[in-house]
Amino acid sequence: MTGRWIAAFTAAVGLGLLTLPVLPGLSLGHSSVLHGEVSAVAACDADAQPANLDFTLKDMNGEVVNLTSFRGKVILINFWATWCGPCKIEIPWFVDFQEQYADDGLVVLGVSMDDTPEQIVPFAEEYKVNYPMLVGREREDFQEAYGPLWGIPVTVLVDRDGKRCRTHMGIATREEFQRDIDELL
Repeated sequence: MTGRWIAAFTAAVGLGLLTLPVLPGLSLGHSSVLHGEVSAVAACDADAQPANLDFTLKDMNGEVVNLTSFRGKVILINFWATWCGPCKIEIPWFVDFQEQYADDGLVVLGVSMDDTPEQIVPFAEEYKVNYPMLVGREREDFQEAYGPLWGIPVTVLVDRDGKRCRTHMGIATREEFQRDIDELL
């Protein structure tokens, strides 16, 4: 019972932190502003770790999606849920990015953390989602491979070499995503 209270407290603190305003430099893997100085970084950090693409997940239509099929592309993996307010802000941006950059090698993948396919389908139709919406429910193995995921949205960008270059915990700005995509493409 104590473990559940600790987990609940940790989740509440994490959700509370997600409600803080987005400030420049809070996304992992970006240049940061310290003491008035801006430090520039390469498209992908030198210490970037390989992304585990050895997963297959089902999409909202029950089709199997093998992540290894996206090797050699820039992959934007967005962990989200239908009830998530910040996710509803970001998803239209991802729809635009997928439309604009698909021919340049960008693949956007949405991974719903809590929802069933029956919940995802109408959401995807409402938001005119043009990229694979994967079912991440009960896939702790996949969540752990890209975690820790203390809340949502969480967005991970993987470069063409399969390295995890950027992780945005919580909502980021459209401009931050645009900069990341431009740098990685």
